Amino acid sequence: MSAPARRTTVLVVGVSALLAAAVFVVVKDALIDDAYITLAYAKNLAVHGQWGLVPGMEANSATSPLNVLLLGALTALTRVSGDPHPVVALGVLTVLTTAVLGWAWTRLCRVYRLPWPVALLGVLVVLANPFVLSAIGLEVLLIPAMLMLLTVFAAQGRPEWFGVAAGLAVLTRLDLVVFVLVIALCAGGIRRHIGKAALVGVAVSAPWFLFSWIALGSAVPDTLVIKQNQDDLFGSWSYATGPVMYYLGQELAVSMAFAPAVVGLIALCALVGLWFARRWDRFPSVSALVGLGAGAVAYYLTYMVLGVGPYHWYYVAPTTALGMFAVAILGVWLVWARREATLRVHAPAAALGVVAVFVFGAVAVDTGRDMPWRSPVIFGNWANAPDYAHVGLELGERAGDGTTVLSPGEIGALAYYCECRIVDVFSDRGRVADLVNQRIAEAGPVGSALLRLNYLFFDDVEPAKVDKRIRYTRGPGSGPDTWQVYSDALGVGHFTLVDEPSEDSRPVE
Repeated sequence: MSAPARRTTVLVVGVSALLAAAVFVVVKDALIDDAYITLAYAKNLAVHGQWGLVPGMEANSATSPLNVLLLGALTALTRVSGDPHPVVALGVLTVLTTAVLGWAWTRLCRVYRLPWPVALLGVLVVLANPFVLSAIGLEVLLIPAMLMLLTVFAAQGRPEWFGVAAGLAVLTRLDLVVFVLVIALCAGGIRRHIGKAALVGVAVSAPWFLFSWIALGSAVPDTLVIKQNQDDLFGSWSYATGPVMYYLGQELAVSMAFAPAVVGLIALCALVGLWFARRWDRFPSVSALVGLGAGAVAYYLTYMVLGVGPYHWYYVAPTTALGMFAVAILGVWLVWARREATLRVHAPAAALGVVAVFVFGAVAVDTGRDMPWRSPVIFGNWANAPDYAHVGLELGERAGDGTTVLSPGEIGALAYYCECRIVDVFSDRGRVADLVNQRIAEAGPVGSALLRLNYLFFDDVEPAKVDKRIRYTRGPGSGPDTWQVYSDALGVGHFTLVDEPSEDSRPVE
């Protein structure tokens, strides 16, 4: 690597890391409840060596094994005076992951001879996205980092390293296999050596999935059947119509989050048009980039077929992939137009400028609220994070070691802070069995067979016996074992710890 290239890499990686650190300072006190599920897994792994949401109860509801493993390792490394600090570990991982994203962008710029500001714009497309920032703690930064590594190694024609990235990608989220397949098939340098790439990818990822299949009872985490069973939480809204649902509540934020992806979709359609018009050969080889953009479309369609609810972090993969594709392909167009000395150079420059405007619009949305954040931009939990922390800590004191508490439906922050035996389908494998049997009965022959294979080693254990339950109710509340909370999404509510066990843990309006 030449000295100028080395300096550019250090600049982009360093700026990316600093931006990530600044972002984490803003969002760290406003993590969503599902982020605390991941943090609770990481804390149990670091402290107890257990794979589960609560101490002493094995579970397999962590969607991203790689995210938990990295956070668990960093939690163990950052322990101060013996106390674990998963949130500190999350800050470190946020910085490191964004630095990897910046590094991958510098490599992509070298492949296509793009100017270095394109790399920073590519990082900002991810880091400014309100949907990404509203789900920090989940694997929302690992996803674009892995997608960019896949794209870079595909563009370089390096099947071995592509296989490594592919293995890490499916450990980040198994559904990222859609991107792996589409990028591999689009990029000739990988397609011609698909066997080698596949063997490396399997070698990287198979040990975990084999361990999970046999030791934890399922290779694919339980979240697939859990989330498919929660689509009624959103009424008539589906994954396909979810963007409209979010737009109706947060017009500007959702527009800025999806706008770069829309530019990417338009650019992808234009490239497909060039291919059909047989003018593809006039443009530089961008097959790996096309795989990134086409993978986002395939991913979106896959989620529509799976029938899961429109959770906002499910849109991170397609929106960041199409946004990064837009930046990269417009950068390639700009370089090509300059080299060809054509007046059309103004078109790609203007298009990149439009993407930059959208990115800075997203920054304006992110910073146009109380700083640091009190709650995320995209938010729907029953309580803000500080209130959940207060309830969780006091619940731990009152429940004690010998009490099993049924969760109200949002379990992450309560489990993280109370460190008590709080149960629902995310923490108690006994409560997963009915969901699995239900999905097997409802799925077609192929889906049923795959589910049976996935749960071949699943131990059909009895659900934990509940001693108490904690219930959420809208509106003010007071009295013994009652905690009034506030949510920026729902307003005032309260949690109540009651003695009589009940399976009805839905909120009371």
